Amino acid sequence: MRFLLGLLLILLLAAGGVFLYAGRLPGPAIDIARPAKYVGQSTPVEVAVTSPGAALDALTIAFEQNGKQTPLFSLTATGAAEIKQESADRVRITRTIDRQAVPDLKTGPARIVVTASRKVVRGIRTVHTTVTRDVQVRLERPTIAVLSTKHYVNLGGSEMIVYRASPADVESGVQVGDVTYRGYPASGAKIEGVHITDLAVRVAFFALRFDQDVNTPMFAYARDEAGNTARADFDKLTFPKPFKRSRIELNDAFLNRVVPAILETTNEVKPEGDVLQKFLVINGELRRKNAETIAGLARQSSPELLWAGVVFHPFTSSAVEAAFADQRTYVYQGKDVDRQVHLGFDLAKVVNSPIVAANKGKVVYAAPLGIYGNCVVLDHGMGVQSLYGHLSSIGVQAGQEVAKEQELGRSGMTGLAGGDHLHFTMLVNGQMVNPVEWWDPHWIQDRILRKLKEASGS
Repeated sequence: MRFLLGLLLILLLAAGGVFLYAGRLPGPAIDIARPAKYVGQSTPVEVAVTSPGAALDALTIAFEQNGKQTPLFSLTATGAAEIKQESADRVRITRTIDRQAVPDLKTGPARIVVTASRKVVRGIRTVHTTVTRDVQVRLERPTIAVLSTKHYVNLGGSEMIVYRASPADVESGVQVGDVTYRGYPASGAKIEGVHITDLAVRVAFFALRFDQDVNTPMFAYARDEAGNTARADFDKLTFPKPFKRSRIELNDAFLNRVVPAILETTNEVKPEGDVLQKFLVINGELRRKNAETIAGLARQSSPELLWAGVVFHPFTSSAVEAAFADQRTYVYQGKDVDRQVHLGFDLAKVVNSPIVAANKGKVVYAAPLGIYGNCVVLDHGMGVQSLYGHLSSIGVQAGQEVAKEQELGRSGMTGLAGGDHLHFTMLVNGQMVNPVEWWDPHWIQDRILRKLKEASGS
């Protein structure tokens, strides 16, 4: 009898230890990747579940609103969910919340509830994990209406649109093909004779890239944080523009000068091979990376127009050595070795010439930049920026405010410059555009000032 009682006590203690041990084991790890905050008319719910060392025993995803819970997914009823096994112990579930999945979906607060469980300790004990996320349902689409008229867009050129979008926190702008141009509150357009206080009125500068078709779709859009969208077409005419073609002869003296100097100032590429092979990497891969850096500077653009005056400084005393969108073929020892597009104007005056700001703005970049050598980028507000490359020296620093025609540095032949000159271009939301328009007072008056004054009722 004593032996049996002792054995029973040992078994009970062992079982207790098993359950105590099981109680310390973590349940499956749950990550609700989407949505972060909002649910719209059609919103993906994305959940990743990790269960190391044991298969999932159960997994449910549900949507709760107004005291009612609607199942979205379970291991026994997968429904319309997309299931991706990312590894032996990790699975990702994607399921769309819409009126079909949740018939009683309404605007207002709601919650996503995910519960997962797994067996532990040889299947004796089950451990559970529940994760919730509070969300806000927004089912009403934003609204957008274009106010400005007569939009004429040249290939490689710029335009501006004035429109009204609501609610106030909605993201909006212009979509041109696969390129998005952000809109800004029109109240930031503080130009003489313009006074717009309606917070729903927005302004967006946009472009038709040199490499896009003149029939590329373009429209104004509005999109809220829940993913609800609206769009508005606007009257427009697009015009093709011929671009020059040229051949650039490369020689060893040029390659041996520019290649080592550029590679000393960048870690973005590490080309191998002879000097020509290194040049080709710089002219192609580094050129693309530099363009990405320049495009990223658009995120620093002020929501207010910073520039003053009718036109941007035209650099009329300089000789034009190359124009915008020049289609270049590079030739080495009689063979075509590369093709690139030159997206700016090369302007030469005299060696070490003072380089001035095209208009009032704020310095957002002042440092070496790959193929552009010593480079300055000015922000003029609302996504409009200007770039000054190949400088021999830089006389400003990032964050500094500059006046129109204030000296920024001196011309030079840094980067891929074949001689002393300024590489100048205009940028709209990070996209390089033809500066000629910004030098034209009639273009500034018709494409920008006229529309702003009409919107303000002036």
